[in-house]
Amino acid sequence: MSISFTSSIISRLKREITELEAQILLANNKIAKAQTKLKQLQKDSKKSSLPSDLSNKLTRINKLKEEIAENTKKQADAARQLTSKKAELKKHSS
Repeated sequence: MSISFTSSIISRLKREITELEAQILLANNKIAKAQTKLKQLQKDSKKSSLPSDLSNKLTRINKLKEEIAENTKKQADAARQLTSKKAELKKHSS
């Protein structure tokens, strides 16, 4: 392969790796925020005495759990892609 072709592949891979690392960090931050909200809602729901208020909090708790699961999946997918991109970069850098 020509040097310019290889260098363009390496540049693209580095850019994609940076984007994947940012996606992982973003997903991690979203998970942390959702977990904080979830803990607070769970604490508040124990104090709640009104059935309607409790129902609303339980709905929000379920949505936060779904959000955490979705972001965990996104984070895992990005981590898999990151691993393969790093391996490909290593191969092309050699």
